[in-house]
Amino acid sequence: MATMKAVQIPERNGRLEVVERDIPVPAPGQVRLRVEACGVCHGEVVALEGHHPHMQYPRIPGHEVIGVIDLLGDGVTGWTVGERVGVGWNGGHNQVTGLTMDGGYAQYMVAYAEGLARVPEGLSAVEAAPLMCAGVTTFGALKHSTARAGDLVVIQGIGGLGHLAIQFARKAGFHTVAVSRGSQKRELALKLGAHRYIDTESENAAEVLQQMGGAKVILATAPNGQAIAQLFNGLGSNGEMIVVAGSGDAMPLSPVQLLNGRRTVRGWTAGQAKDSEETIRFSVLADIRPMIETFPLEKAQEAFDKMMKADVRFRAVLTM
Repeated sequence: MATMKAVQIPERNGRLEVVERDIPVPAPGQVRLRVEACGVCHGEVVALEGHHPHMQYPRIPGHEVIGVIDLLGDGVTGWTVGERVGVGWNGGHNQVTGLTMDGGYAQYMVAYAEGLARVPEGLSAVEAAPLMCAGVTTFGALKHSTARAGDLVVIQGIGGLGHLAIQFARKAGFHTVAVSRGSQKRELALKLGAHRYIDTESENAAEVLQQMGGAKVILATAPNGQAIAQLFNGLGSNGEMIVVAGSGDAMPLSPVQLLNGRRTVRGWTAGQAKDSEETIRFSVLADIRPMIETFPLEKAQEAFDKMMKADVRFRAVLTM
C-alpha cells in the first residue's frame, strides 16, 4: 500500500515524531485531501496532553487544514476531485479534527464532507490555513457580538488571534482600539487598522476606555486571566467581554462588576464549516491576511515549540 509522510503524537505528552503511514482511504461520506498547508495552533495542546475522553494514540494533530480533494468516498455529493477546501476544528459527524480523528500534519488526510469549507481563489494555502481556527474564531466572535458599525470595540492582545481580530474589527466598521503591553507594539497595531493603541505599561486601559465612553465589546485574545480582568471595567453600559483565548489561570471578577452597567462576559470558539466559509469570503473581500511563518512538515516540533513560546509572528504554518 502507498505510504505518506506524517507527523504524529505517539503517546500522551509525547514529542511529535515524523513517520511513514499508509495513505488513508475515505470511508462512506468522507473525502481524501492532498494537504497543501496546515496551521500550528495552541489547540494542539489538547491532543498532546490528552484532554478528551475519546483520545487515542498515535494521533496526527492539526485542525487548520487546507488541501485539494483527491478522492471521493461512497455517497459523497456536491464535491468534486480537484476542489480546494479547508477543514477546521469541527470535522463533522461529531468528530474533532486532529483530536478524535487524524488531522492535517500529513501529506494526506480524510475528512467528512460535511466538515469541508470551500476556499476560493485569492488566498494561498498558507494564508488560508490560519483562518480555519484563529480566523473563524475571532471573526465569528465579532460578527455575533452586540457591536454595530461605529461602536467602540477593543482587541486585547496582538498575537496570533489579535492581529487578525484588529483587521476584522476595522474592516467591519468598528471604532477599533488595540490594547497590549509595551510601546513597541503600537506601530504594528496602527498598521493593522487600530484607530488607537493603549499601552498597559504606561496607561490604565480601563480608565482610558471609560474616558472614550466605554467599550461596547472587548475581545480578549491573550490567555492571561489577570490582564483580562483588569480590562473588564473598560466596558460601557450593557457592554460585553468575549474571551477567545484559553488558559487555566483565574479571571478574578466580582459580581458587582457584572451588575454595574449590566455587563456580561462569555466565551467563543470556532464554528462550523459554513462559518469558516464566511470568514474566508470576508477576508478575500476586505483584503485581510494573517502574518505567517512557514515550516516544512518535518519541522513540526520546532514550529510547535516556537508557537508555544510566542516566538512566531504570528501564525506558524506547515507546508507539505
